[in-house]
Amino acid sequence: MSNAFSKARDTYDLAKKARALQKELKSTEVEVASSNGEVSVVFNGEQRMVSVSIGESYLSPDKKRDLEKELLNVIGQAISKSQAIATEQMKKIAGDLKLPQGLF
Repeated sequence: MSNAFSKARDTYDLAKKARALQKELKSTEVEVASSNGEVSVVFNGEQRMVSVSIGESYLSPDKKRDLEKELLNVIGQAISKSQAIATEQMKKIAGDLKLPQGLF
């Protein structure tokens, strides 16, 4: 019976760690700006866009294509960085589970 209690306690502890991780990721922010600094985005650790900033030089119709390229670039970089942060945090929890390296 103590084995079942131990497993239940381990499950509870893991769920508690997962909730703490989710809260931490939500408050973690990643900002990426274009090389000229005119376009920037901020994503949180949950890969949700928090803000976007576009410099006035991109607000003319003839700059539409340039703006689209910059947005794609900075959004892609920000998502990659926020995913990397989430993966690192998940490794900490997965280590507690003693899972094989390839599963996370």
